[in-house]
Amino acid sequence: MPSGNLRWLFAGRALRSFGTAFLTVVFPLYLAQEGFRSVGVGAILTLSALAGAGLVAAVGFFGDRFGRRTALLGLAALGSLSAAAIALSGNPTVLVLGSGIGGVGRGGGAGSGGQWGPVLPAEQPLLAASVPGRERTAVFGRIGFVGVLAGAAGSLVAVVPGALHAAGWTWLDAYRVIFWIGALLSVAMFAVTLPIREAPPRAQPTASGGGMRAPGGGAADARPGLSTGQLLGRLVVTNGVNGLGIGFLGPLLTYWFHVRYGVGSAEIGVLYTVINLVTALPYLGAARLTARLGAVRTVVLTRVIGVAILVGMALMPTFVLAGIAYALRMAFNSLGLPARQSYVMGVADERRRGMVAAIGMLPAQATSTISPIVGGILMETFVDTPLYGAALFMGLNALMYYYAFRGQPPPEEAAPARGDGATAAGPGDGVARDDRGAPSRTA
Repeated sequence: MPSGNLRWLFAGRALRSFGTAFLTVVFPLYLAQEGFRSVGVGAILTLSALAGAGLVAAVGFFGDRFGRRTALLGLAALGSLSAAAIALSGNPTVLVLGSGIGGVGRGGGAGSGGQWGPVLPAEQPLLAASVPGRERTAVFGRIGFVGVLAGAAGSLVAVVPGALHAAGWTWLDAYRVIFWIGALLSVAMFAVTLPIREAPPRAQPTASGGGMRAPGGGAADARPGLSTGQLLGRLVVTNGVNGLGIGFLGPLLTYWFHVRYGVGSAEIGVLYTVINLVTALPYLGAARLTARLGAVRTVVLTRVIGVAILVGMALMPTFVLAGIAYALRMAFNSLGLPARQSYVMGVADERRRGMVAAIGMLPAQATSTISPIVGGILMETFVDTPLYGAALFMGLNALMYYYAFRGQPPPEEAAPARGDGATAAGPGDGVARDDRGAPSRTA
């Protein structure tokens, strides 16, 4: 896979993160202006997440079979159409389908760098195939860094509705301008995806007939030690629990800030800008921490610290203190996220990376549809539900993740590097393994 693809993948992430940052802030507030209360906001976010989950699965399978570049082009086109549809109509059905299919307002929150949604099953395999295995976590960290900086700039766009309202616009018209900006950004994402060049994934035949079957025959296996089926089973369980926690945050957190402290899109936009700036540098430190602790322990440690901070955030008496706590939580999340994404790409068969990324994400997408409506209902009587709910399930996820993957290091940790400094199989990963985890005869 050409390493020159990185500049275009980075540009696409920057554009997506820029748009996601302000759409995540504005979308729940736009729903409130449309007359939806807490339960209605939660219901729309839940239904849109269901639509988005179906798209994640489609992108993973489509990308592996027909090309990840083609999948990215299709998603950019859908994103533009969806944002335009939301700008033109406040109909609940349009809001659900537009936000779900276009990923509007579902970017994983401030500091996430746009690392959420249906783009990832196509983007992550392209990233992993563009560098040697030993550099994989670093490049995942760098693209996260780019995404967070772009998100910091994008968060400032959330002040536009307030400025337009002060100039005499209605709130609804002011918010609709934001969605038109989002539509234009999707057109730009389409343009920067066009130069990407994609080579067919390297075949990795196995010595065993076990595991999941690849389209051309042979078993699509995961390495080292895990078959594809085993890897997916563990991802389904751990990510499903994590998704419950994610659903309590995301767009619902914006609404929590609004209800708890009485702030609007301008204040929240400024906070998210600061958070994005604070959490940018930790992405660049992810590779160094992972080299010292290992991928699995890096993920677990950063997740546990983040959970503890969430609990403390619920006790903060002012918006400023709560914002500082959330910035710290997202900084630790930035340290662990590249390690988690790189780990999955490292142990997955190269031909099936899109499918593994998609199926691995689906449980989080699916279970995150439950939390917003539950959180919206409970917020009517207990306003801090989003934080305590997120802390509970993310803490449980850290424990489960450790026990699921502690004995399964990625190839660059499990095998010594060759003399050229690359992992055994060069760009992409280590040696191919059969369904029992033994090296295959060819790679």
